[in-house]
Amino acid sequence: MNFGSVNIDFTYRVPHFVRPGETLAACSVTRNAGGKGFNQSVALAKAGCDVYHAGHIGTDGQFLKVLCESYGIHTDYLAEVETPTGNAIIQVDDNGANCIILFGGANQAMDTEFIRQVLSGFEKGDMLVLQNEINCMNEIITMAHEAGIAIAINPAPMNDAIAHEKLALCNWLILNETEAEELTGVSEPYAQLGALGKDYPNTAVLLTLGVRGCICRKDGKTYTMGSCKVNAVDTTAAGDTFAGFFLGSLSRGKDIDAALLTATRASALAVQKHGAAQSVPTLEEVEACALMPGEVQL
Repeated sequence: MNFGSVNIDFTYRVPHFVRPGETLAACSVTRNAGGKGFNQSVALAKAGCDVYHAGHIGTDGQFLKVLCESYGIHTDYLAEVETPTGNAIIQVDDNGANCIILFGGANQAMDTEFIRQVLSGFEKGDMLVLQNEINCMNEIITMAHEAGIAIAINPAPMNDAIAHEKLALCNWLILNETEAEELTGVSEPYAQLGALGKDYPNTAVLLTLGVRGCICRKDGKTYTMGSCKVNAVDTTAAGDTFAGFFLGSLSRGKDIDAALLTATRASALAVQKHGAAQSVPTLEEVEACALMPGEVQL
């Protein structure tokens, strides 16, 4: 079950990111479904998981619920509230890089009663997937942990909303090197792994390094995987695709090496397409992919 954000994304293609005081003409604009929660639910579903998405939309977001269902995502716990649906303004430049302005909206309208209702439908042996674009994160983690539900968290965007002691209750911590530096105060990836292992000794850590690959540490063992060289046109959902296919692979019984390879190939395919959720490949496309990662570059 993925308890996370659902957004309406407005994506502007621009020659470069707008600068202070500048008025910049966009080459194009599109409206799509987004949010790290939605993107990861799509990735989990496309990776072969039976996924329930829990969260809130406004009255302006009914098409998002229909879209979730079209991907095979269960929407029993996707509730409509009076607050407008969360949205994002995304700039994508000519190099495929992006920057994002996020409005939380309905994603920030969770309360303990709704959380209790959602978690009552799950039990020990199930997995809860979280990001950090909704409120009440500490309450969700606490209640899920008390119920014996495994927790995988991608704490993005990084901020002070999640207490450090709550992260220690999670089974998996998935983050990029910038987020890891914010948590640890160090910049070298292996130093980050060491610091995270000290702070969260019972939590497996997956650290993504963009074009340099990724490193993972679980139960004292370290795994590495390089990236695939491709022509990236839009990196918007690369991290969400990686997280979804990694967790999806584990849920299907794959070992960590196989899960990292599948996630790496999936994200490499995703960045070759424009958009967020619509760029996430299918499991069949990933399994047919012959791209081979290079060496990890640290």
